[in-house]
Amino acid sequence: MPDWLQTAKGPDPTTYALSAWLFLRLLGLIYVAAFLSLAGQIHGLAGRHGILPAADLLASCERLGRRRFYRVPTLCWFSASDGFLSVLCWSGVVLALLLAFDVAPLPALICLWVLYLSLFRVCSLFLSYQWDVLLLETGFLAIFLAPPELAPQFPPMRAPPLIIVWALWWLLFRLMFSSAVVKLRSGDPAWRKLTALRNHYETQPLPTRLAWHIHKFPLGFHKASAVFMFAIELVVPFFIAGPDAARHVAAAGFVLLMILIEATGNYCFFNLLGIALSVLLIEDRALAGLLGRLFPFLPAYWAAPSAPLRWICLAVVLLVFILSVEPALRLFRVGFTWPKPLARFIAALAPFHLVSSYRLFALMTSERPEIIVEGSNDGVEWLAYEFNCKPGEPKRAPRFVAPHQPRLDWQMWFAALGYFEANPWFFRFLMRLLEGSAPVLGLLKENPFPAGPPRFVRGVVYDYRFTTRAERWMAGAWWKRERRGLYSPIVERGERGM
Repeated sequence: MPDWLQTAKGPDPTTYALSAWLFLRLLGLIYVAAFLSLAGQIHGLAGRHGILPAADLLASCERLGRRRFYRVPTLCWFSASDGFLSVLCWSGVVLALLLAFDVAPLPALICLWVLYLSLFRVCSLFLSYQWDVLLLETGFLAIFLAPPELAPQFPPMRAPPLIIVWALWWLLFRLMFSSAVVKLRSGDPAWRKLTALRNHYETQPLPTRLAWHIHKFPLGFHKASAVFMFAIELVVPFFIAGPDAARHVAAAGFVLLMILIEATGNYCFFNLLGIALSVLLIEDRALAGLLGRLFPFLPAYWAAPSAPLRWICLAVVLLVFILSVEPALRLFRVGFTWPKPLARFIAALAPFHLVSSYRLFALMTSERPEIIVEGSNDGVEWLAYEFNCKPGEPKRAPRFVAPHQPRLDWQMWFAALGYFEANPWFFRFLMRLLEGSAPVLGLLKENPFPAGPPRFVRGVVYDYRFTTRAERWMAGAWWKRERRGLYSPIVERGERGM
């Protein structure tokens, strides 16, 4: 059997048993954050009285007949009730904790992937972010890293299949490299002139307080930051294919970039996933040197994985490679079409998101339109609904909430960049407010109508900007805003849907 397919015994070959063990513990914590964050929002997003009920989505798929089960793979075909959605979320939390504590890692990883895919499919719009598909892709490959024992020993006695480690490196390479390429190929002059980050801190979906301060730095700093970012995303990924020392540099660069992004913006568990994947770049000898004082009983070498597992992993990686060819070529706008039988096979696997494309901030927004949702009982006096995290009241400071993701707040940012007619979910959201839906109101910070829902609701667009240091000192406000006009028509209680 070729060396690249197996991990031989002995102290000389490079192995990744410790890094895989640490990676799986981090992945368990990421799954905890993902399911726990969603558990508190699932009824308002996809419950019976939520904005986009899962039951309605599944009902619309009935026309597909039996094909619906693989076109929309989800356990919610058994039930789409609020209780079942909660069971999926909280089961995910429990299984993720088992994974984090290295209890039954293999069955836990399989179940976690199935559970997250199930929620991903029925939450549609609200789980359509790139870190959601990144978690699915990472979680699928992680299954083949896990030891089969229900109670694995520490330190691990068996090294993971090297080919699966390579597949996760390939995922990390695609994530970083494609993020740089799409920026350069977008034609956005802000990226070409290295001025994009001057706007980024202010216009990103959910900035932190630190973003307000960094936004005040001179243009030269922002240009230097853009150069540093492009170096990490465009050049450093190639270090993954280099010697151990080069991979260590890549891991350090990726982790530093992830920490900087995490400090200035709320990007859910994306940054944690990037850090976890970067850990796999560090081989056992380097980690043993770091952990030797804490765990002096680390073995000198790890046993090779079993032969059947190695062949299974080879088949999985070949599948991943085939699925990633078209997205990789599309990144460079190269046309490519598989033979029809293989193309049909690839299309059949698409709903499972085994491989995805990543296009992080290809275009940089230079303005920040913000939708303020207001209600009224008389059409004259309007009161604003305050959201948990997105900008609203100018004196309310930006918050740090990651790895939690307030999904409605995020979707409001995207809605503000488009038109009301292009976001039919927003009308459903307004209708739920007029109904006084408790799960939807639970997604908000404040309900200005505690006695009962208002008669009218509307969306108003404001232009938001960070205040200057002087304005912040004088008025105590983090934001300044200017009214643009109505985002949506006024909706009255009892009005029929779009």
